[in-house]
Amino acid sequence: MEYEEPLFFTVMQYAESAERAVVDMVSGNPDWGAPEGIREGLREYAERDGADFQYPPSAGLRELRERVAARRGVDVERVVVTNGGAMANTLGMARALERCPGDDVLMADPVYPYYPGKAEMLGGVQRFVPVDETGGLDPADVRAAASDETACIVVNTPNNPTGRVYRAETMRELVAIAEEYDAMLVSDEVYDHFDYTGEFTSALEFDSERVVVTNSFSKSFAVTGFRVGYAVLPDRDAPAARTRNMLTNVATSRPAQAAVLDALKTTDASYHEANRERLRDRVETFTRALDDAGADYTTPEGAFYVLAKFPDYPGTMANAKRLVDEAGVAGMPGEAFGDARSDWLRFALVTPRVETAAERLIRHFN
Repeated sequence: MEYEEPLFFTVMQYAESAERAVVDMVSGNPDWGAPEGIREGLREYAERDGADFQYPPSAGLRELRERVAARRGVDVERVVVTNGGAMANTLGMARALERCPGDDVLMADPVYPYYPGKAEMLGGVQRFVPVDETGGLDPADVRAAASDETACIVVNTPNNPTGRVYRAETMRELVAIAEEYDAMLVSDEVYDHFDYTGEFTSALEFDSERVVVTNSFSKSFAVTGFRVGYAVLPDRDAPAARTRNMLTNVATSRPAQAAVLDALKTTDASYHEANRERLRDRVETFTRALDDAGADYTTPEGAFYVLAKFPDYPGTMANAKRLVDEAGVAGMPGEAFGDARSDWLRFALVTPRVETAAERLIRHFN
């Protein structure tokens, strides 16, 4: 799978230049606003003295790492604060390719396109495992694709773009496959606060020296521009990841880390539950419209994306642009996520205009 241009920005820029008002359902930028602790943290930080405007520790603010470690049930030295979840994934995949004898990187198809892009950038060989009809990743299929050449298995749960939440039995098997083939499992769990099933299972629940878990506050606190993420690595791999993080980024923004830390101290579970309830309502509104439009679709168990397949309307870039022009709705072409769902389009439900988009799609396809 080639990754020569950022297709997300291609569609967004096309929508922005359209002659009509367009409902943007391309990227996962939450629209509901950050918790008050983020704002309070930034206001308080502005009053600090000059020492707090200098380099933070490369691995991240100690107190923030301690908070993450406590939530994840791991030693603080295993936590590296990164420049967003993207850098956390890079650290995990890079470490797998350094440590493991193989070069293959196994990924689900459809796949968040940055994963194969990173695999190629890091010198890995892309290998894809198609999901099943429900969008789930069958560990038996992963095992069949694995070999002595496998260095890394990359998974994302809750999943973008399928919306699937991988249950405990799936995660247990994926860990076992990584151990069996002397590989590493990199589990991107950035949407863990957006689980509608109550069955989300972190890979960290299984005691293994072959697991890296990555996450970010971008989605959970609606601060995609802050770029504060983290990786939890095995004891033997954390020092190498800290070094790579330092050489690549030096450090992550100190004010952004401080604001996130303040939000962790002051934000209770009701903030996340309100956002999940908002998204449940949007899923119901949007999928009801897809029924009326005669589309097949996925109902997300987690995250906030819906894949839809319209009759005689494959998910190409040309058709994504056509949907902007003719319906005033911007979605991502399925072909951007691989071959398994190339006939589909992906819509992000992080806009208050979901109902407007739904009405437009009904009119367009009827």
